[in-house]
Amino acid sequence: MNNNILYLPFQLPRPRRSPRSAQQIMAEEIRQLKQKSFCQLSECLGKFIPAQFLYPASSGPLSRRRIYSKENTFWAFLSQVLDADGGCKEVIRKVQAFAALKLEKLPCSSTAAYCKARQKLDQDSLESILSHTSHTHIEADLDRLNGRRVIVVDGTGVSMPDTEENQKKWPQQKHQKPGCGFPQAAICACFNLHNGTLLSYEIGNKKSHELPMLRKQWDAFESGDIFLGDKGFCSYYDISGFKNRSVDSVVTLARRKPVSNADAVKVLGKDDLLIEWKKPRRNKRSSYSQEQWEALPEKLLLRQIKVSVSQPGSRTDSFHIITTLLDAEEYPASEIADLYLQRWDVELFFRDIKTTMDMDILRCKTPEMVCKEIIMHFIAYNCIRRLMLGAAEKKDVAVRRISFKGSVQALRQWEPHFNQAKISREEKARLIQLLYDSIAAYIVPERPGRSEPRAVKRRAKHYQLLTAPRHEMKEIQHRSKYRAESA
Repeated sequence: MNNNILYLPFQLPRPRRSPRSAQQIMAEEIRQLKQKSFCQLSECLGKFIPAQFLYPASSGPLSRRRIYSKENTFWAFLSQVLDADGGCKEVIRKVQAFAALKLEKLPCSSTAAYCKARQKLDQDSLESILSHTSHTHIEADLDRLNGRRVIVVDGTGVSMPDTEENQKKWPQQKHQKPGCGFPQAAICACFNLHNGTLLSYEIGNKKSHELPMLRKQWDAFESGDIFLGDKGFCSYYDISGFKNRSVDSVVTLARRKPVSNADAVKVLGKDDLLIEWKKPRRNKRSSYSQEQWEALPEKLLLRQIKVSVSQPGSRTDSFHIITTLLDAEEYPASEIADLYLQRWDVELFFRDIKTTMDMDILRCKTPEMVCKEIIMHFIAYNCIRRLMLGAAEKKDVAVRRISFKGSVQALRQWEPHFNQAKISREEKARLIQLLYDSIAAYIVPERPGRSEPRAVKRRAKHYQLLTAPRHEMKEIQHRSKYRAESA
């Protein structure tokens, strides 16, 4: 047997890889960070937001794949509005936490790059995403009254940082001294009464009334819908406009006296009358033009229902409902009264957005970013509602019985579990299923007749009131004994 192995009296040097330069090491770190996606949220909410909305632009801003790409920036912004802290630093800490799994050196702690990327997000794209999240396609999404969708409308207000640009867009009241108040924006929004999703919105300032803002959202209504509003929306022009769109209205009577039985067209039942309204006169303060007024019908056939309130602690003993649902057999007065009492849910919807999600006081310092911040809050809100609707369908419970705050808390705690370097598809599915179980398990108890007076129990601290710009103010001595004049 021949041994052909060559033995040498010395050892050949092994080929070595040349040491990487600092530039190569940095390039590798950037390459790994560019792959970062806030997948912890996209795994939970990605099915409500199609990926094509977050594709990089063909050219211009957010067209290249960077650390803060269009996809990463959107999910980072959404994560920011869902966080309990809500600051830009929170997003940077998440990027650093992810980088700690793969890199030895953490990325920069500055928020400049992230804030610039947020400014490059296209508002039209965000509007398209919001519109997509408002449309539900779940069989359990049943409507409120005889299979018809009920859209409830109301308005609210938010404040924002006191900057010169914000003051020009949303000025404060005239009696407020400069530098002592905050810009105030008015929001009028339409919600699906059954599942709570936000369908449309309009932003105005202190001079914007809810009715003109509602008219800009008429396209959100479809034929066969029912419009539900309080006395601020009791308008001849708007009831007629909705009727022309085959949309029925249910509102509280305002600015007109109730019609008596003697003046009614027909008595349908006890406290249930068929009435006629004459077209009102137009004055210079009317929000519609002369041509629009002339196009209105001379009379409107309506239905007036008197609702008696027997619950102790109520602010009123009775009120009147005006509606275009004229068929008393198909729409009994008791069902319409019960539908209007459910209008209070819109107050809870706004509370979920403003209080639970901290949109009451915005953070952005320019009008453009304020609008984007509001849209992102609405997108996050709709995604949470979609999660609640899915959990309600799986567990066969009423979606309005599921706690919104409990759902937000569950999503916040489940989010870090998806931010792992390696996680299988089966594990992701298991975690999402457990998330649905956790959301559906938090049921709000029914408490009929519960009275919650609008009163503040916790006393405010005795701080001096800001009655002049901050740089001109001087602190009062012994401020612990200070009492405001209005107290």
